[in-house]
Amino acid sequence: MTDTTRQRGYEGPLERVDDCTWRIPKASRPGMLVDGLIFADERLLPLVKSDRAAEQVANVAFLPGIQKASLAMPDIHWGYGFCIGGVCATDPAAGGVVSPGGVGYDINCGVRLVRTNLMLDDAKPVIKQLVNQLIRDVPVGVGQGGRYVYSPDELRGMMQRGVPWLADRGLATPDDVACAEAEGCIADAVPGLVSDRALARGSDQCGTVGAGNHFIEVQVVDRIADEKAAAAFGLRAGLVCVLIHSGSRGLGYQVCDDALRALRDAPAKYGISLPDRQLVCAPVGSPEGRHYLGAMRAAANYAFCNRQLLMWQVREVFARIFGRSWESLGMTLLYDVAHNIAKFETHGVDGGQKEVCVHRKGATRAFPAGHPDVPERYRETGQPVIIPGDMGRASWVLAGGPRSLERSFGTTCHGAGRCLSRTAATKAAQGRNIAHELEQAGVIARCKSREGLAEEQPAAYKDVDVVVDVVHRAGLSTKVARLRPLGVIKG
Repeated sequence: MTDTTRQRGYEGPLERVDDCTWRIPKASRPGMLVDGLIFADERLLPLVKSDRAAEQVANVAFLPGIQKASLAMPDIHWGYGFCIGGVCATDPAAGGVVSPGGVGYDINCGVRLVRTNLMLDDAKPVIKQLVNQLIRDVPVGVGQGGRYVYSPDELRGMMQRGVPWLADRGLATPDDVACAEAEGCIADAVPGLVSDRALARGSDQCGTVGAGNHFIEVQVVDRIADEKAAAAFGLRAGLVCVLIHSGSRGLGYQVCDDALRALRDAPAKYGISLPDRQLVCAPVGSPEGRHYLGAMRAAANYAFCNRQLLMWQVREVFARIFGRSWESLGMTLLYDVAHNIAKFETHGVDGGQKEVCVHRKGATRAFPAGHPDVPERYRETGQPVIIPGDMGRASWVLAGGPRSLERSFGTTCHGAGRCLSRTAATKAAQGRNIAHELEQAGVIARCKSREGLAEEQPAAYKDVDVVVDVVHRAGLSTKVARLRPLGVIKG
């Protein structure tokens, strides 16, 4: 689908299910195996219809073995194959497939939130100095390498074991491991399936932010919505936190690119008819499917390590600016969650339990209270869910909601979601100084490129408060705390 096609807008059917859900009925297009369901309300509906992302929701409903529905979160916008915000689960026992388009190029792009024991009055006098030091010391930008350089053998060890591999080298604590999704390591990774080209691209990029929508943001908790959950998460009004957003960098991009080429002929080989060639896929149990999954998991583990090393460098910067150790500053990891991943999980389907392959593309796992995969310290409240907004407004911490398993395979939104393309945002920024506008609003922003701030200006994104309100009312995840930006660095 071309960019021009994307901009035409969605013209197909959308039937209202309830205040927060809209259906694309499977009867509306021959070949759809299940309905499409989009979580949105009347405020977001014009944005849902503004591009062809809803059509991509319908396209995903063609995938063999898909279960229950093709889903999209309220931060939905057009993507490669799947929309951003797309979710689907396929049943391997029913010929279910895995599709790289359901994970995306930035495998395990995700976020982690770091608490401190600093309060707003501690940070305000030094916020400009702190942000300037962060952009000096933490590598950001397109293709940017960093100080952590690994050989191919070291990378394979990292991709096999994830964050525990860094812990053995003194670059992660046991608490850092415990407070990451899957404890920072997706099982059954096969690093030997990652190409030499991908290894070369990843050799010096672990511990780097990259560009695009990736960032490191210093924030303050400005509102508590659930006192009990906030206390369990160690959050209180006025507390300073740091939000880190990055993924698998050039290594993950190359793994996806390699997979798309390798899978090009797989649909014809297995008799799979697709409405969009960007949905190229293979049965989960096929040699092609197993190959992609093994390499994808390896890239996902690299991404967990990337965010861990970014956090390690942030801790060092804070220690330098405040003249105290990061431990004395209380810089502990609240949680780390993946946005772009395919994982085997057990879910209720048709009155029974099935192991399914859950694709989350720009979507966040949101397991509820009591789920065994939620760390014990958070099990009474539900999994922490971290939702970045834009650098001018807010981000949110949520908890896995009571209806997430029933309605969305334990999934919620991953952010605010774009409402302007990068091209449109850049055009809208012509003649303006975005950094000055942000500073006037109380946010210190530093970026390696002028284009980066223009592309990522607040107006390029939906209002995260509205998006979060939808998933809260839908029971996918519940509001815990709102965080306001103080300073941000981007590529």
